Amino acid sequence: MPVPATGLRDQRGAAHARLLGIGAHRPARVVPNSEVVAGIDSSDEWIRQRSGIESRRWATPEETVQVMAVSAARQALERAGLDARQVDCVIVATVSHLLQTPALATAVAHELGTDGAAAYDVSAACAGFCHGIALASDLVRGGSAGHVLVIGVERLSEMTDPTDRGTAFIFADGAGAAVVGPSETPGIGPVVWGSDGEQFDLIRSREDWRDVLASDSPRMPHLVMQGSAVFRWASFTMAKVGLQALDRAGLGVEDLDCFVPHQANMRITDAMARSMRLPDTVRIARDIVDQGNTSAASIPLALDRMIAEGDARPGDSALLIAFGAGLAYAAQVVVVP
Repeated sequence: MPVPATGLRDQRGAAHARLLGIGAHRPARVVPNSEVVAGIDSSDEWIRQRSGIESRRWATPEETVQVMAVSAARQALERAGLDARQVDCVIVATVSHLLQTPALATAVAHELGTDGAAAYDVSAACAGFCHGIALASDLVRGGSAGHVLVIGVERLSEMTDPTDRGTAFIFADGAGAAVVGPSETPGIGPVVWGSDGEQFDLIRSREDWRDVLASDSPRMPHLVMQGSAVFRWASFTMAKVGLQALDRAGLGVEDLDCFVPHQANMRITDAMARSMRLPDTVRIARDIVDQGNTSAASIPLALDRMIAEGDARPGDSALLIAFGAGLAYAAQVVVVP
């Protein structure tokens, strides 16, 4: 049967999308392992062996999630050669914006000086930034936006129990941002994403806010994690996801230049690289050593460092892969700006 005419005009966007610029904000306070070992009856050597972390960054009282997000975004815009008024949409990935509403992205868009850009938050934990990049690519290619600003920002230090041996040494603070815009050639590959809600409890807030408020001594809900189970799941399941993302982008491991996984744990990064059989020529992000696990901010922070240190060069292919609470995950291949 013929399809009836709707009278709607087809809105066509760019042929492709790509990253135009990356920005980062690393908090001023450096926290070595020696500052966290007492609370968990541990040692610097134990933390390094278990996670690869030597120190982490924690935000000062002045470095709010909005301050860090705006700082990273301004740097990304400058490197992309764009004015904030050219941004049509702002996507912020975070789990540590503590207002239920409105979205942090609306305040960030206003402070940056966008011309009333669409703005919303994404709550996909550590996978949030990769979710944001996938959405931004689709918005640009679909014609809904010319330029999209994607920000990952977290302030996890205040959500971490300093006496929890499984998390006290892991989580940190920071922000990373990317500008996504039109391209004549493919610059962001198809996303491979999903979730495994059956394992919802592996990484989560310890308490419901209602339970916290009903207690005799209310306090911030803390993050808890079943580390061994997360390690087993991420090390092997995510390697398969990474290979799927390469395949959808039309690449093999031999074509890859850079591997930028979520900076969760150095042992997980190494296990994924082995499972994927990445060649020695592939340069691997290891930002976790002195930054810690910054959840949604970890991939842009790691990519920014690789660019700054010359490990990722313009035109290189980079596999981004992230996973976290939910268990939500996402991966895509991008061209380094």
